[in-house]
Parts: sequence; C-alpha cells; structure tokens
Amino acid sequence: MSADTKIAELLTELHQLIKQTQEERSRSEHNLLNIQKTHERMQTENKTSPYYRTKLRGLYTTAKADAEAECSILRHALDKIAEIKSLLEERRIAAKMAGVYSDTDPPRKTMRRGVLMTLLQQSAMTLPLWIGKPGESPPPLCGATPASSDYVAKQGDKVAARVKAVDGDEQWILAEVVSYNHSTNKYEVDDIDEEGKERHTLSRRRIIPLPQWKANPETDPEALFSKDQLVLALYPQTTCFYRALIHTPPHRPQDDYSVLFEDTSYADGYSPPLNVAQRYVVACKENKKK
Repeated sequence: MSADTKIAELLTELHQLIKQTQEERSRSEHNLLNIQKTHERMQTENKTSPYYRTKLRGLYTTAKADAEAECSILRHALDKIAEIKSLLEERRIAAKMAGVYSDTDPPRKTMRRGVLMTLLQQSAMTLPLWIGKPGESPPPLCGATPASSDYVAKQGDKVAARVKAVDGDEQWILAEVVSYNHSTNKYEVDDIDEEGKERHTLSRRRIIPLPQWKANPETDPEALFSKDQLVLALYPQTTCFYRALIHTPPHRPQDDYSVLFEDTSYADGYSPPLNVAQRYVVACKENKKK
C-alpha cells in the first residue's frame, strides 16, 4: 500500500472519529443538564435528601463514564494524527534522499530565509501536547524531560548540534539527523539553515534531541524548565541556540517560554525577555557562565 493511500485511509478514519466525538458529546449533554437541574432544585428546597444524594450519585457515575468514552475516542484520533504525521515525515525524508521536492518542502539551497523561519514556527506550533492518563508521568522528550541515556535520534529528527563555525569558534545550531553509526556512536547531521551546506559528523555528546511533545503547564508543570534555570534556546529569527535564563515558564499549553539571553552589550549581561517556543528550548550542558 502506498503512503498516499494509507494517509487517505487514515484521514477517513480520523473523520469518523471526529463525528463519533461529537455524537458522544451530544449524548452526554442531557445527563449534564440533569445534574445542573438537580443542584438547582436542591438549592431551591435548601436541603440534601437521601433521594437527591442517590440521584446525583447515579448521574455523576454516568457523566464519568461518558467522559471516559469521549476521552478514549479523542486519544484514538490523536493516534491517527500521529500516524499521518509520521507517514508525511517518511515521505519527506524519502523525497529529500532522492532529490525530489514538493512545493511545500523546497530544497534548502533554494529556500528563502523567510520561508525557513515560517517552517520553524509551524513546526513549533504543531508540536503535539502531551496528554497523559491520570497519574501517568510525562515521557522522555516531553518539554524539559531529557531523553534516556541510550536514546538515538531517528533520521529526520531535529536536534541541537554543537559544531565548529568558520572562525573556529563552536556554536549550537539547529540541525536535522541524516544517520547514526552504531559502530562509531556518531551522527551525521545537516545544518537546517540554507546557508550551511556542510554535513557534520558529530559524537553523541554534541547532540541534544529536541522535545517531541509540549508539556502542559496546567497538568505537568514539573516537565517544564523553571524560572532562572540555565538553558539553550533558539534565538528568534535565527537557527542558532544560545545560553539563556528562563525568565517566565509557560502558564498555558499554547504559551512560549520567556527567556533572557546572555548578552554582554547589556549592563546586567542579559537581553530583555524574548519568547521562545517549547520546541526550541533544551537543557544547557555547560553549567559555568562564560
């Protein structure tokens, strides 16, 4: 089965799941309305009789079951979306390796700077939000949660890579994994920037995988970097990571970090607060300030 056919099937299944979600929600609304009316009657009569307690217990039990059913459908839909995104990524990588490009993914050597910045913003916006079950901890690479020690980034994954610049200095750049050699424990990565045409061979310690999920500040605040924590963050409108301090962590799932970049041109050594998406903030491996 071709990737296009599989994607079409998954989109059809996703459409059905969305319809099921709406049907489930509409079905549960009657029960929620009954709960509201029962509470209103109790307030009017100013008493909580055994009858009302029994009735509410049954209504809330039904509401809980309805919510769990809707949640199950939504999780199934999220799985379908993840499958679709994975197939699209595989197709993009295959086209890149074959030298064939679509209008939405032009070759890097012809990509305008503005187009690249837009693609990076879209990548940050579409990073999936981790939604765990009650009591479930965020997985590795969710927000600030680091990858496991034996983790190997896959072909096509975006990473922060420490490379030598033309002037000999070292810098952290946004890169895409081309391959990993298990014999030498080294990555081959491409600079994501159109101007960086050199392919880099780097050891694992020079690679930091980027988050694969956004952490939800409302349910998993421990999976976010905390205020004043030292990080590497992608400087806005560039493809380079620089050392920064967390000024304000995200408060809502859609929020960015507010960070203070190290900058000696300012009296206190830090830039004014700048927003950086969760996608592009990683732990800093260098603890000492330069």
